[in-house]
Amino acid sequence: MSDLRSAPLPAPGAEDHVRGPEDARLVIVYADFECPYCAAAAGRLTGAEVRVAFRHFPVRSSHPRAWPAACAAEAAALQGSFWEMHDLLFADQGRLEDPHLWDRARALGLDLESFDADRRSAAVGARVRRDFESGVRGGIVTTPTLVADGVIHAGRIDPHSLEALSARRR
Repeated sequence: MSDLRSAPLPAPGAEDHVRGPEDARLVIVYADFECPYCAAAAGRLTGAEVRVAFRHFPVRSSHPRAWPAACAAEAAALQGSFWEMHDLLFADQGRLEDPHLWDRARALGLDLESFDADRRSAAVGARVRRDFESGVRGGIVTTPTLVADGVIHAGRIDPHSLEALSARRR
Protein backbone atom coordinates (compact mmCIF):
# COMPACT_ATOMS: atom_id res chain seq x y z
CA MET A 1 0.00 0.00 0.00
CA SER A 2 1.19 3.52 -0.73
CA ASP A 3 2.21 5.86 2.03
CA LEU A 4 -0.82 8.13 2.46
CA ARG A 5 0.60 10.30 5.23
CA SER A 6 0.51 14.07 4.97
CA ALA A 7 1.84 14.51 8.51
CA PRO A 8 3.32 12.30 11.20
CA LEU A 9 1.01 10.82 13.79
CA PRO A 10 1.08 12.86 16.99
CA ALA A 11 3.17 11.47 19.80
CA PRO A 12 1.14 10.25 22.76
CA GLY A 13 0.32 13.08 25.12
CA ALA A 14 -1.62 13.89 28.25
CA GLU A 15 -4.92 13.95 26.33
CA ASP A 16 -4.56 10.33 25.19
CA HIS A 17 -6.27 7.50 27.04
CA VAL A 18 -3.47 5.12 28.06
CA ARG A 19 -3.43 1.89 30.06
CA GLY A 20 -1.05 -0.98 30.58
CA PRO A 21 2.29 -1.64 32.25
CA GLU A 22 4.55 1.42 32.36
CA ASP A 23 7.54 -0.57 31.05
CA ALA A 24 5.65 -2.26 28.20
CA ARG A 25 5.87 -1.33 24.54
CA LEU A 26 3.50 1.50 23.65
CA VAL A 27 0.94 0.70 20.96
CA ILE A 28 -1.31 3.45 19.62
CA VAL A 29 -4.66 2.01 18.60
CA TYR A 30 -6.97 3.75 16.12
CA ALA A 31 -10.34 2.06 16.48
CA ASP A 32 -14.09 2.32 15.99
CA PHE A 33 -16.51 1.04 18.66
CA GLU A 34 -18.81 -0.52 16.05
CA CYS A 35 -16.03 -2.41 14.20
CA PRO A 36 -16.01 -6.13 15.08
CA TYR A 37 -12.31 -6.43 14.27
CA CYS A 38 -11.61 -3.57 16.69
CA ALA A 39 -13.50 -5.42 19.42
CA ALA A 40 -11.44 -8.55 18.75
CA ALA A 41 -8.22 -6.51 18.82
CA ALA A 42 -9.27 -4.82 22.07
CA GLY A 43 -9.84 -8.23 23.63
CA ARG A 44 -6.45 -9.49 22.50
CA LEU A 45 -4.69 -6.33 23.66
CA THR A 46 -6.25 -6.61 27.11
CA GLY A 47 -4.28 -9.79 27.76
CA ALA A 48 -1.08 -8.65 26.05
CA GLU A 49 2.00 -7.14 27.63
CA VAL A 50 1.60 -3.79 25.89
CA ARG A 51 0.75 -0.24 26.92
CA VAL A 52 -2.24 0.94 24.86
CA ALA A 53 -3.00 4.51 23.81
CA PHE A 54 -6.52 4.61 22.35
CA ARG A 55 -7.56 7.03 19.60
CA HIS A 56 -10.97 7.30 17.98
CA PHE A 57 -11.33 6.50 14.29
CA PRO A 58 -15.11 6.24 13.75
CA VAL A 59 -15.82 5.09 10.20
CA ARG A 60 -19.27 6.62 9.75
CA SER A 61 -19.78 5.23 6.24
CA SER A 62 -19.71 1.66 7.56
CA HIS A 63 -20.62 2.17 11.22
CA PRO A 64 -23.30 4.82 11.80
CA ARG A 65 -23.25 4.40 15.60
CA ALA A 66 -19.46 4.64 15.91
CA TRP A 67 -19.43 8.43 16.31
CA PRO A 68 -22.10 8.51 19.06
CA ALA A 69 -20.29 5.64 20.82
CA ALA A 70 -16.98 7.53 20.65
CA CYS A 71 -18.68 10.60 22.11
CA ALA A 72 -20.16 8.44 24.88
CA ALA A 73 -16.68 7.13 25.73
CA GLU A 74 -15.36 10.69 25.88
CA ALA A 75 -18.29 11.81 28.02
CA ALA A 76 -17.51 8.93 30.39
CA ALA A 77 -13.86 10.04 30.37
CA LEU A 78 -14.92 13.42 31.73
CA GLN A 79 -16.20 11.50 34.75
CA GLY A 80 -13.08 9.32 35.02
CA SER A 81 -14.51 6.23 33.33
CA PHE A 82 -13.11 6.11 29.80
CA TRP A 83 -11.66 2.60 29.97
CA GLU A 84 -14.71 1.18 31.71
CA MET A 85 -16.97 2.61 28.99
CA HIS A 86 -14.48 1.47 26.30
CA ASP A 87 -14.73 -2.09 27.57
CA LEU A 88 -18.54 -2.02 27.84
CA LEU A 89 -18.93 -0.64 24.32
CA PHE A 90 -16.73 -3.32 22.80
CA ALA A 91 -18.39 -6.05 24.89
CA ASP A 92 -21.82 -5.46 23.30
CA GLN A 93 -21.52 -3.76 19.90
CA GLY A 94 -25.07 -4.70 18.93
CA ARG A 95 -26.47 -2.20 21.41
CA LEU A 96 -25.03 1.24 20.67
CA GLU A 97 -28.29 3.22 20.49
CA ASP A 98 -28.88 6.01 23.00
CA PRO A 99 -30.91 4.01 25.56
CA HIS A 100 -28.12 1.44 25.73
CA LEU A 101 -25.48 4.15 26.11
CA TRP A 102 -27.51 5.56 29.03
CA ASP A 103 -27.74 2.06 30.54
CA ARG A 104 -23.95 1.73 30.41
CA ALA A 105 -23.49 5.17 31.97
CA ARG A 106 -25.96 4.24 34.71
CA ALA A 107 -24.15 0.92 35.32
CA LEU A 108 -20.89 2.85 35.74
CA GLY A 109 -22.50 5.19 38.26
CA LEU A 110 -22.06 8.25 36.04
CA ASP A 111 -24.12 11.40 36.43
CA LEU A 112 -26.57 10.80 33.56
CA GLU A 113 -27.48 14.43 33.00
CA SER A 114 -23.82 15.44 32.68
CA PHE A 115 -23.05 12.36 30.60
CA ASP A 116 -25.78 13.14 28.09
CA ALA A 117 -24.94 16.85 27.88
CA ASP A 118 -21.21 16.09 27.52
CA ARG A 119 -21.59 13.48 24.81
CA ARG A 120 -23.56 15.97 22.72
CA SER A 121 -21.18 18.88 23.41
CA ALA A 122 -18.99 20.64 20.89
CA ALA A 123 -15.93 19.97 23.06
CA VAL A 124 -16.46 16.19 23.05
CA GLY A 125 -17.16 16.22 19.30
CA ALA A 126 -13.94 18.18 18.75
CA ARG A 127 -12.00 15.64 20.86
CA VAL A 128 -13.23 12.72 18.73
CA ARG A 129 -12.66 14.70 15.51
CA ARG A 130 -9.09 15.53 16.56
CA ASP A 131 -8.25 11.83 16.93
CA PHE A 132 -9.89 10.99 13.61
CA GLU A 133 -8.21 13.80 11.69
CA SER A 134 -4.79 13.02 13.17
CA GLY A 135 -5.26 9.47 11.93
CA VAL A 136 -6.25 10.56 8.43
CA ARG A 137 -3.25 12.91 8.21
CA GLY A 138 -1.02 10.13 9.55
CA GLY A 139 -2.10 7.61 6.89
CA ILE A 140 -4.65 5.58 8.86
CA VAL A 141 -7.16 4.13 6.39
CA THR A 142 -8.90 1.29 8.23
CA THR A 143 -9.76 -0.05 11.65
CA PRO A 144 -8.27 -1.38 13.68
CA THR A 145 -4.87 0.15 13.08
CA LEU A 146 -2.08 -0.32 15.60
CA VAL A 147 1.05 1.80 15.55
CA ALA A 148 4.17 0.68 17.39
CA ASP A 149 7.56 2.34 17.02
CA GLY A 150 6.22 4.26 14.01
CA VAL A 151 5.26 1.06 12.18
CA ILE A 152 1.60 0.84 11.11
CA HIS A 153 -0.19 -2.51 11.45
CA ALA A 154 -3.56 -2.12 9.67
CA GLY A 155 -6.51 -4.50 9.76
CA ARG A 156 -7.15 -7.66 11.74
CA ILE A 157 -4.65 -8.43 14.45
CA ASP A 158 -3.79 -12.10 14.60
CA PRO A 159 -2.10 -13.75 17.61
CA HIS A 160 1.29 -13.86 15.83
CA SER A 161 1.21 -10.12 15.12
CA LEU A 162 0.23 -9.44 18.70
CA GLU A 163 3.09 -11.61 19.96
CA ALA A 164 5.52 -9.59 17.86
CA LEU A 165 4.08 -6.33 19.18
CA SER A 166 4.38 -7.35 22.81
CA ALA A 167 7.77 -9.06 22.49
CA ARG A 168 9.74 -5.82 22.61
CA ARG A 169 9.77 -3.55 25.60
CA ARG A 170 10.40 0.15 25.27
